[in-house]
Amino acid sequence: MSALPIAITTGEPAGIGPEVALRAAAEVSLPCELLGDAQLLQATARSLGLAWPLSTHVRVVHEPLLVPVRAGELDVRNARYVLRLLDRALEGWRAGQYAALCTAPVHKAVINDAGINFRGHTEYLAAATGTKEVVMLLVGGGLRVALATTHLPLAAVPRAITRERLDACLDILQHDLARRFAIPAPRIAVVGLNPHAGEGGHLGREEIEVIAPAIIAARQRGIEASGPWPADTIFVARNAMRADAILVMYHDQGLATLKYASFGKGVNVTLGLPLVRTSADHGTALDIAGKAKADAGSMKEALLLAAELAQRSAAAGKP
Repeated sequence: MSALPIAITTGEPAGIGPEVALRAAAEVSLPCELLGDAQLLQATARSLGLAWPLSTHVRVVHEPLLVPVRAGELDVRNARYVLRLLDRALEGWRAGQYAALCTAPVHKAVINDAGINFRGHTEYLAAATGTKEVVMLLVGGGLRVALATTHLPLAAVPRAITRERLDACLDILQHDLARRFAIPAPRIAVVGLNPHAGEGGHLGREEIEVIAPAIIAARQRGIEASGPWPADTIFVARNAMRADAILVMYHDQGLATLKYASFGKGVNVTLGLPLVRTSADHGTALDIAGKAKADAGSMKEALLLAAELAQRSAAAGKP
């Protein structure tokens, strides 16, 4: 295991991010650094009955809140604090201080309400690292589900599914599944956009005009891609288990099934970045924030997977 710590950003301060980050760091014997307001983290640890300091393998990197926080109550004035945690983690990674990044949930709406255009961690980290194309991959319940499009209104999805985007997704999946997940020749099942994968063009032509040609081209590049599969049958166990990853066309097409199979234990991984980044598979859960009720299982799995992927990436060398 790399001696470098994993950076853990503690996310939206009014949500469960500080709580699940603290619990995960306390339960996993990995070197890590918690980025957040030190007083908030100390108070949260005490409310959870955790020792403070947590342990010798956990260090706190203090970034002060911009305004005091109350659990469960969003404040737009702390939006830039949330993004500053990400920026500090990236600064540390660039300086060679961190092996990987593990992020607690943020609240996208309050960041946008603060006047900041923010679609999510995936897009923010891609822009911050100058990465043109990234792929969101959810891991859990025996599945790996990748998204061709991420946080878009449903009406905007068909226009976003282009040959260029699918080519990039398949190339990134092939590369990172081999390099970071140790799957030498990954089998990638590609899902259609429309019901029944378009029903031969009667329910839409995206499969004929865009998706199938991308699959054929991927095979010609040596990628073991199949499809387009109907979304309602690819997740049948005998089909899903034949694939190392399933590439779906939009967010809820794949994540509804994955979260049903693994919620509370699933992990979000951003592929294509020059660094390893994982996160919990849930949101800020404002309704239970500050009540010591949050389950840190997903955050714990995210921290463990970050360490595993970072170790493999280090062994494989730079991208």
